[in-house]
Amino acid sequence: MSLLELTAEELTEENKVGKSTAVEVMKAVLEQIEKTEETYHCYITIDKEKAMQAAKEVQEKIEAGTLTGPLAGVPVAIKDNLCTKGVVTTCASKILENFVPQYDAEAVVKLQEAGAVMIGKTNMDEFAMGSTTETSAYGVTKNPRNPEHVPGGSSGGSAAAVAADECFFALGSDTGGSIRQPCSFCGVSGIKPTYGAVSRYGLVAFASSLDQIGPIGRDIKDCAKVLETISGHDAKDSTSI
Repeated sequence: MSLLELTAEELTEENKVGKSTAVEVMKAVLEQIEKTEETYHCYITIDKEKAMQAAKEVQEKIEAGTLTGPLAGVPVAIKDNLCTKGVVTTCASKILENFVPQYDAEAVVKLQEAGAVMIGKTNMDEFAMGSTTETSAYGVTKNPRNPEHVPGGSSGGSAAAVAADECFFALGSDTGGSIRQPCSFCGVSGIKPTYGAVSRYGLVAFASSLDQIGPIGRDIKDCAKVLETISGHDAKDSTSI
């Protein structure tokens, strides 16, 4: 079994016992993206150098024993309506093509603290208003199960990236089905959390009273691990539990 066939949970165990490293895994993912991204177009932004540097830093912490959680060294894709410090966040719109946030969304912070390594920002329906990932200003995402079909939306880029082995798990956002529907279309797992379970701080709002950030993964166990990591009260979001 190749590294790319492992679940996030299995990959973490491999990293812990030295069968693989965060650097090797990130390199494998970036090579996979080179092969398939032209066909599927899951991402809007990928910073290879930053991803590899982050993987090196995480690997040092794994070897030092300071990172032992279930996501340490695992590559993750982030939907492009979640703010990422120093990395352009477009919401798939030309309106925000030059918007570089000065802070990370709280869910992204929690993933980074757990040792997950960001690959890049995934394609979506513009401002999350759509259900096919065809309305992005940066091009259409294809369904890796059948490129003649849409991947669903608005988190279609995140679901397609997991299905195409271009990441091990991803974050999406769900207002009226935008995680659940593309996960169904692409044959992967996803969860829309209970409202308030995950801080919405740093999520570019579509409908604040309905929006939820949630995980997309290869199986429900990975989604559970991610949800456990990103959940929790946040003083910056008055509706968080």
